[in-house]
Amino acid sequence: MAKDIIIDTDPGIDDAIAIFLALAVAELNVLGLTTIFGNADTATTTRNAQLLLDIANRADIPVAEGASRPLAMDYLGPVPHVHGHNGLGEAALPSVSTPTVDVDAVDWLYEQVRRRPNDVTILTLGPLTNLALALARYPDFSDLVAEIVVMGGNALVPGNATPAAEANILNDPEAADQVFGGNWEVSMVGLDVSEQVVMPGVDIERISHPGKETTRFLGEAVPHYRRFFEKTNGLDGIYLHDPTAVVYLLEPGLFRTRRCPLRAETEGMSRGKTWPSFGNTDDSTPAPWRDRPLVNICTEVASQSVIDLVVDALS
Repeated sequence: MAKDIIIDTDPGIDDAIAIFLALAVAELNVLGLTTIFGNADTATTTRNAQLLLDIANRADIPVAEGASRPLAMDYLGPVPHVHGHNGLGEAALPSVSTPTVDVDAVDWLYEQVRRRPNDVTILTLGPLTNLALALARYPDFSDLVAEIVVMGGNALVPGNATPAAEANILNDPEAADQVFGGNWEVSMVGLDVSEQVVMPGVDIERISHPGKETTRFLGEAVPHYRRFFEKTNGLDGIYLHDPTAVVYLLEPGLFRTRRCPLRAETEGMSRGKTWPSFGNTDDSTPAPWRDRPLVNICTEVASQSVIDLVVDALS
């Protein structure tokens, strides 16, 4: 039986790959997309979410527009050097036909999990603001969600937005800390594993062929993303950040996890850093982590298997 999921997303080129992957596999039933700022502003990511569903011929899937700014700061701004000014690698973007729903993402999320208590998994591919707002607006929200899978954070490796922080968490650390402290099952698929998953050029070509609308579009969008990683990281390929989180939903056995309390730093030069307490300090559970729920933190991954799954599903 397919797993019901909602994707909270800020498309984004790797978001596009992840969304196409989730739509391509029989094991996942995508109930809808909710949008958030991050790779671009919320108006742009909403347009991109609608467009991606059009390209995949899935205009039946609803899109709900989410928050336009973080909980406690201004939006840090788009990253056109990574994702292009339009958020999708400067690919030609036609007009969209997939409509947005007439309520905001928070209300829509709550309505979906209220209808299907303990059945819906929420996959987050951007900042966690919508989920934090839902926790505040609906006290029983966390009791109704089956699981949260977060693409974001960095437990044991450096950040990619600052030396300390991963981009999704840095965009709203206060929201992240609330989500990681919520009374629900949370798994973090962060840079610890996603930066182990590098899709090489030969496989990029396999998911970028002109034979299908989705792969044709990736052929237009991905080169911008690829040039960024070639310039900044010396890669002959791309990190599969968001698609790796989709694979975690499909094949969790490809990942090794550690279970511990987790905090998102909200102060100073480490703002946005996700700090786990693995119990290997003098005080096994220091005060900031005490009485916090346990989070599943992905630390290792069978990277080639992830790449193979993505290529097989999309090509």
